[in-house]
Amino acid sequence: MSRPAEALINLANIRSNFALANKLSGEASVMAVIKANAYGHGALAVARALPESDAFGVACLAEAIELRKAGIAKPIVLLGGVFDSTEWPDIERHGLQVVIHAQEQLESFLAYRPHQAGRPFVVWLKLDSGMHRLGFSPSAFARARRLLIDSGKVQDLVLMSHFACADEYQSAMTDSQLTLFKKTSDGLGHSLSMANSAALITCPDSHFDWVRPGIMLYGVNPLTEQVLTEVSLLLPAMTLRSRLLDVRDIPAGDAVGYGEQWQAPKAARIGTVAIGYGDGYPRHAVNGTPVLIGDKRAALAGRVSMDYISVDLSHLPEAQVGDEVVLWGEGLPVEEVAAMSGTIAYELLTGVRSRVSFRYVDK
Repeated sequence: MSRPAEALINLANIRSNFALANKLSGEASVMAVIKANAYGHGALAVARALPESDAFGVACLAEAIELRKAGIAKPIVLLGGVFDSTEWPDIERHGLQVVIHAQEQLESFLAYRPHQAGRPFVVWLKLDSGMHRLGFSPSAFARARRLLIDSGKVQDLVLMSHFACADEYQSAMTDSQLTLFKKTSDGLGHSLSMANSAALITCPDSHFDWVRPGIMLYGVNPLTEQVLTEVSLLLPAMTLRSRLLDVRDIPAGDAVGYGEQWQAPKAARIGTVAIGYGDGYPRHAVNGTPVLIGDKRAALAGRVSMDYISVDLSHLPEAQVGDEVVLWGEGLPVEEVAAMSGTIAYELLTGVRSRVSFRYVDK
């Protein structure tokens, strides 16, 4: 019998979440962000499930080529741009669009001699509007734009930036960034893009010509709190689940797991679940982190190990070996598990390991 840890991916839920993003976008085009293997959900499967997307966003060339070789013909944007000047021939060959966010990338683009005549590239030029992670300063942005136009190699130019605090509802930082982006890009005659998942929901003024939903496609609340009804319409795309391998009774005062981190306050019934940090379940999940057995919650009891977790079944006398255990997903938000593990949903979803089997459903 194979190890029972499984990630169940509901493609219908991803389509539902995309439909919500599309509705919120208004007249803007929608780039579905599927970098990091579609946030752990499987980039190729998600791309095939979203034929209505106007483009796909990935982090790097390798992610894009994997999609092209599998037959994905939609526009693909390299959100991280190039990491080496040797990547330009493959970008040209596969018809990929590319973000330029640094002087070195700009110089390597200007030095590259395309194999095809005319203007083969669609370039997204990134402004640093205040996040100070990537992008050109406003003055350098203006110079870079002029150099790209004058190069004769740019078929189309999209101006973009990225929010630092859009997940914080009514953030002053978001307003400041949006003001700077508008001031820098207005009237230049190019398409504009700034809205991520959070801004798509909270900041209609940032939708412009392109929106870039990512985490919301996978059913995760992109905001730090659930303040708007749109968030409640998102459906979880991944359900991580496994099974009970063992159930045993222990007396009051006995400890469970490594380091004796949990002691039974009274006689307890303890279940062992085939999931651990070797599968991507967070090692730092604290005692009391919930799991679902049937439609009832049980609590983590003891330290997460590489292959197993233990849960307190004292209030679930009906639980038995072989029962399904949901770690997050349908009925148990991944955001809740992340909060009790000192991390965010993004990390949990992208951290599911290869020994977990993936199964796709469309319902």
